[in-house]
Amino acid sequence: MKKFDLIIIGGGAGAFATAIRANELKVKTAIINAGLPLGGTCVNVGCLPSKILLHAGEILHMAKNHNIGGIEIEVKKFDFNKVVKDEMAMVKMSRNDKYEKVLANLEYVTLIEGYAKFTGEKEVEVNSEKLSAKSFVIATGSKANIPPIENIKEVGFVTHIEALQLEKQPKELVIIGAGPVGLEFAQMYSRFGTKVTVLEFGKTIFRFGEPELVAQLRKILEGEGIKIYTGAKVIGTRKEDDKKIVVFEINGKQEEISADEILLATGKTPNTKNLGLENVGVEVNNKYAIMVDKFFQTNKSHIFAIGDVSNAPLRLETTAGHEGTLVAENATSETKNNIDYDTVPYTIFTDPQFASIGWTEERQIKEMGTCACRTVPFTIIPKAQIIRRTKGLIKMVIDPKTKQILGVHILAPNAGDLIAQAAILIKNKNTIDDVLSSMPVFPTLSESFKYAALAFTKDLSKLSCCI
Repeated sequence: MKKFDLIIIGGGAGAFATAIRANELKVKTAIINAGLPLGGTCVNVGCLPSKILLHAGEILHMAKNHNIGGIEIEVKKFDFNKVVKDEMAMVKMSRNDKYEKVLANLEYVTLIEGYAKFTGEKEVEVNSEKLSAKSFVIATGSKANIPPIENIKEVGFVTHIEALQLEKQPKELVIIGAGPVGLEFAQMYSRFGTKVTVLEFGKTIFRFGEPELVAQLRKILEGEGIKIYTGAKVIGTRKEDDKKIVVFEINGKQEEISADEILLATGKTPNTKNLGLENVGVEVNNKYAIMVDKFFQTNKSHIFAIGDVSNAPLRLETTAGHEGTLVAENATSETKNNIDYDTVPYTIFTDPQFASIGWTEERQIKEMGTCACRTVPFTIIPKAQIIRRTKGLIKMVIDPKTKQILGVHILAPNAGDLIAQAAILIKNKNTIDDVLSSMPVFPTLSESFKYAALAFTKDLSKLSCCI
């Protein structure tokens, strides 16, 4: 039986971050990977490829909708198949540079290809071989959730994985689910020229977002021709000639819509099913996520879990990677590293992007009984006017007594970049006075932070652009 100090199950961002830190600590480590190639979801079928295609869609859209007088741009050709091939080539290059080459330089880490299953407290089996370790880190990620829709498997569907690799562009696409994946793919395919319909069971798209920003995003998406139904319960599907028919109920009435393809974007399910967790008594919740404490530790002191497979508050590539770095130390020493998830931002990569960090208005009302919030439209931000991108909003939440910034929410071009500023402000417990005394470059979108801070004490309509 081969013996290791640490066994990592999984090969994605979290697993690799764990392996890199374990190698730095000179810990004898095995990393066991199966399913997706090295790099897991993010580099292969998630963050990287989807952003490549979103960027392609943005170029197409801006060519026709730059709103600058005197400039007319003609898109001579759009070849969907070539764009997808370019995306897949970039994925291959990134996987090679960021994972395969990195692994080759980890002298204390051994890669084992295959599915791992716990067969004892400190033992797993892979490829009919038993391996033992002092500690384990589970980082197997998640897979697309397939809801129990009548005939959906017989009719056929795609998840985000297949939707990133289609050889033929659908003329009509129905997307079930209006979370981050559903919204990003809706805009992506719409800008490619596909007629897109989104069906969402909830009362709003992306129910976790600040209502006024979410409402503005929906207005923008619908303005681009995307049809969005909220409060829509999908009943079933059927085939009709070469079309796929989706039957749904809305406002008490049954309706139907046809499409070439159906994309399921109804969340993800942790990959815990075949790990043999029941053999060692590791607890999972009713959504199949491994239960961990703030130190990423399961109810078994030598077994840890990170990323999508766990019940951690945020399921992001960002957090999975950092959790991996921290858990490598927790699993091999007496450290108690953890993450303050209130200081971690997230972004939906629509255009404009939706980025958020920290407290929401709903949370502040629930915990403080009041809301010290201000929302500022990008119509008054000079740089937004210059680039003709004024449909954005920034919302700031502060402590009414100390003026400490608790949350920032942005709908704007490059909001994912802008939110990094908010992450520093919140992590350092800065106040709006700190922002007011700052001098951001004029004209930039980052000035929006100062405008949001000013909104707590001044009438913005009475200020010049030199604030």
